[in-house]
Amino acid sequence: MVHSVAVIGAGPCGLTSMKACLEEGMMPTCFESSDDIGGLWRFKEVSEPNRASIYRSLTINISKEMMSFSDFPVQADYPNYMHHSKIQNYFRMYAEHFKLLKHIRFQTLVKNVNQTPDFSRTGQWEVSSQELRHLKENTSTAGTTRGLKTWLGKKVVVIGIGNSGSDIAVESSRVAEQVYLSTRRGAWVIRQVSDNGLPVDIKYLTRFVHILSQLLPIRILNWLCETKLNAMYDHTMYALKPKHRFFNQIPVINDDLPLKILSGSVIIKPNVKEICGSSVVFEDGSTVENVDTIVFATGYNYDFPYLPSSSKYMSGHRLGLYKHVFPPNLEHPTLAVVGFIHAFGAIMTQAEMQARWVSRVFNGQVKLPSNQAMIKSVDKDTKDIEKNYIVSRLTPLHVDFVTYMDDLAGEIGVRPSLLWLFFTDYQMFKMVLWGPVTSYQYRLKGPGKWDGARRAISTTLNRVYQPLKTRQLETKEASVAGSLFKRSLTLMAGGAAVYYIHVRNPTTIPTLLANLRPQTA
Repeated sequence: MVHSVAVIGAGPCGLTSMKACLEEGMMPTCFESSDDIGGLWRFKEVSEPNRASIYRSLTINISKEMMSFSDFPVQADYPNYMHHSKIQNYFRMYAEHFKLLKHIRFQTLVKNVNQTPDFSRTGQWEVSSQELRHLKENTSTAGTTRGLKTWLGKKVVVIGIGNSGSDIAVESSRVAEQVYLSTRRGAWVIRQVSDNGLPVDIKYLTRFVHILSQLLPIRILNWLCETKLNAMYDHTMYALKPKHRFFNQIPVINDDLPLKILSGSVIIKPNVKEICGSSVVFEDGSTVENVDTIVFATGYNYDFPYLPSSSKYMSGHRLGLYKHVFPPNLEHPTLAVVGFIHAFGAIMTQAEMQARWVSRVFNGQVKLPSNQAMIKSVDKDTKDIEKNYIVSRLTPLHVDFVTYMDDLAGEIGVRPSLLWLFFTDYQMFKMVLWGPVTSYQYRLKGPGKWDGARRAISTTLNRVYQPLKTRQLETKEASVAGSLFKRSLTLMAGGAAVYYIHVRNPTTIPTLLANLRPQTA
């Protein structure tokens, strides 16, 4: 059993990892190279060397309810899409509430992580670190100032149409002379503001939609989504239409980009062929001259330079990890990677679920399969990812958010059962089926059960609406016909869910029904 755990990094993944360790009776020590928590979300006027940075006006594209940790909802009066300063405040409140700060060694850089000489017996590691306090004054002056004045009156070329590239193109176009956004394969662009003004993830990241996605053929799902998006703005007309189908890659989330294209502030261009001095030549033969600034928004290189090569198992383009967390080739499961995941969903909630699972493995409550079985599973995951998604060296992995969360939750014993809720708690069944798949759903039962989970789920929409209640309006009561229609849809959905579960797992319903019978002595 593990007693002490080293956590590298005090961003959201590191914070929730520390909390998970404490919940399972282990003592974490967190090594953070900067002087504060927050990781990427900690804004500084001057960026630090070798550290990714954000810009002053950045707002997250995941709604607050979908990024909240499972037992600490974002406060109700915060906006649904938060500015980075509010996200940092939320992380600070989380760290203070769960008393995490005292476990962090700030300005401490991890140099090496190596197995101890008796690793085969103990599974322990040695962490070599370096204090950086004396370097503070030297490093604070390096880097580039982040702000709109960087682009004022400039001709800008942004290479890469992911979420970062699109955001930078939109932000810089507010003050730049002209912005060109170069893309190799195009992208599907969705809005943050969805039907009825709800955040798009609140509206569509539900178990009901997930069940439909498992039942309907993928070509039908792609057609439905692409048709809806093109009804808002024709991706061919806007020069955005990608070479791939909708579900082959995570879409770009940006409400402003279509308007910027329509107004001419942003011009979409094909892939860059070459850069000649201040001129950029594109693959279609067109050229933009007198370019002032080029922004490479082409992704990240992933590496763990402080880990020994023996702990890394490569599978295709990616670092092979069992369920995207554990190296499958180690003698002891005492090393885990939390937050190395990519899905249409918040990294915070996925990292939290990973951390909860990791802590249960570390303390011996959950056992992993054999090394051979884990390697086989990793290689299968790699084949499935390469078959279903667009992957590369820079974007080597992709998972379905609900499927992945449910998978890890099943390992822990906290996955909500629709069928059980249908028979025992019908009101909660409706909220779990129709409502957004928030992290609170994974605190209803099992290890780490939170008494506030039910209330957090039932008041989700209240917190969505709260920051919008800035003007008093009269409201009309819902009609009887509308209420009956919704109840009919609920019954139909419940029946579909039962049928879906029965087809996939014929023994599940008889087993649950048997569990419903009163136990006899």
